[in-house]
Amino acid sequence: MTKQVVPETARRRRRPTRQGTVLSERLIVETALRVLREHGTGGLTARRLGTALGADPSTLYRYFAGMDDLTRAIGDELMGRALDNWSATGEWTADLRSLGLAIHSSYLAHPQAAALTASRVTGRPREIAVDETIIGILRTAGLPDATAIRLYHAFIDLSLAFAALDAGALALAEEARTTDEEMWTSTYARLPAESYPHIAATAGLLAARMPHSAYPVVLDTLLANAAAQLAAVQAASTTGR
Repeated sequence: MTKQVVPETARRRRRPTRQGTVLSERLIVETALRVLREHGTGGLTARRLGTALGADPSTLYRYFAGMDDLTRAIGDELMGRALDNWSATGEWTADLRSLGLAIHSSYLAHPQAAALTASRVTGRPREIAVDETIIGILRTAGLPDATAIRLYHAFIDLSLAFAALDAGALALAEEARTTDEEMWTSTYARLPAESYPHIAATAGLLAARMPHSAYPVVLDTLLANAAAQLAAVQAASTTGR
């Protein structure tokens, strides 16, 4: 049987924790983000989180049904933060691009949490608000619903996939990450042209490009395709008159 979670309004502590704070879902999620940053994905436990909050670990289960429920709340927070400083301009491709970059940046700000949550569907309010915004932009632009949902699917999966990929690199120990990035100059740039003519011819470009995320480039490709699909819909509508 699923554990009953006490509503937020009914579970606020009457007295502060040992650190003098009053628990809330938001405080627990923010503390969990700090624990993840300091200890990695394997370090987020109820015991460690309770210690960081100055509360008994069992207290967490008054706010969340379990650690998996907390994981969903962390993902919801990262997704929601993308909307915090984003605003629509009314130009749909520009709005989608800026929102996609905001989602990507929000996850990369917390790489350990991104690795834990990027593949999850939270079903929580902040995530739902982001989804509603994306679908609304696509539908308002004039795309048919089936096309809008197909593009929404591609857009959100692309954003989260790159968030997970790029966060994985950021979550590496600094020495390992530096070694990986230097591989383009320490190994690839020294490959013999006789055996690897194409890599040798582009080694300088590879070294300059590969340490950076490909997300903006691929996002622009997706948006160009979406714009072309809308143009085709509009042209068909005009022809059919």
